[in-house]
Amino acid sequence: MNTIDAYEKDIDLQSNFLKSFKKQKSLSFTQQKNTLFSGSGDSLVSSMLAESFSDGTVKAMDPLDLYRNKQLIKSKHVYFVSISGNTLTNIKVAKISKKATAITSQPKSKLAKASNEIILLSAPNNGIFTAGSISFLESALTCISLVKKIKIPQDPKLFLKAKTDAKKAKVSKRIFILGNFFTFPLAMYCAAKFYELLGYDAHYSRIEQFSHMELFSVKKGDTVIIFEEKNSHNKQLGRNLKKVDINVIHPNVPSQKISQMVYCTFFSQLVTLFAAKKKRKKDCHFITAKKIRNVSNQMIY
Repeated sequence: MNTIDAYEKDIDLQSNFLKSFKKQKSLSFTQQKNTLFSGSGDSLVSSMLAESFSDGTVKAMDPLDLYRNKQLIKSKHVYFVSISGNTLTNIKVAKISKKATAITSQPKSKLAKASNEIILLSAPNNGIFTAGSISFLESALTCISLVKKIKIPQDPKLFLKAKTDAKKAKVSKRIFILGNFFTFPLAMYCAAKFYELLGYDAHYSRIEQFSHMELFSVKKGDTVIIFEEKNSHNKQLGRNLKKVDINVIHPNVPSQKISQMVYCTFFSQLVTLFAAKKKRKKDCHFITAKKIRNVSNQMIY
């Protein structure tokens, strides 16, 4: 099976997976004040979602920042998010942490062995290395459930709406994804899917900061995706961008925050999947870009 087909099949598993997802017991407010979440790539997004849903009580940190500034982990409980459990920097920090919990799908990984506790991820997949989809959804919801009591959305219409919206979307090769407090991490996740599947020039930004900075690099024909419930501010932004020939995609995201998170996750996966299919791609860009992937592997592992 090629990696684009495997990616699609993993995406399709998610609606049923939500019905069986097991939430974690939420940490107390006192515990959260002494908690850090850390990860890289999609796992950093999961960590950032924990920070957002805790209203900033827990902090999401880059693992290299923690390793270079060891005082940051003093007396902290650090949750390391890593699907593979083999990211080198996570392992180094776990070894020097007073209390480390690995959130991973690999119970025998180096990270698991370096940690005091393990939260095992067990989402089903097709066993083929591809861009993170169902593994990300599980890690994100696991992190969020550790800081907030949540109700998992199980309405299949949520997936169908994301699929319909993503299929309608027409994207250029240069894309800006904008988000807010709850959806900025998902703007980052969406950009990562454009990198991994298509190798596109994608950027992620907070909605307010975009008008101050990234906007000045936008060119005619570029695409701006807005991940925020529609309001007077972002609708004005959309109108102003369209006047200067910018392609604006602003789906109607749900107002309930967990549903919003799940919808944006689905949309990010599906809009990149459909773009890859339109280009008749069989494999993800990161699979075919072997020299670049080799550089990545050398730095990560």
